[in-house]
Amino acid sequence: MNKDVPVKNTFESLPPGVCFPWEQKSKEFTEIKGDAEIIKSEWEKLDALAYVYLWWWVQR
Repeated sequence: MNKDVPVKNTFESLPPGVCFPWEQKSKEFTEIKGDAEIIKSEWEKLDALAYVYLWWWVQR
């Protein structure tokens, strides 16, 4: 198995309200210049909004 290939998330491995965890998303970035906590906070807000939006469509 190639270690460079990212492992796909399963629903069991994700906490409620998360589509793409920050730990996974942050690996896609190069060096973060500035306060990484601000970026993390904003990413988590955006991710939670995406989660709610997707659930809204599923439950229609």
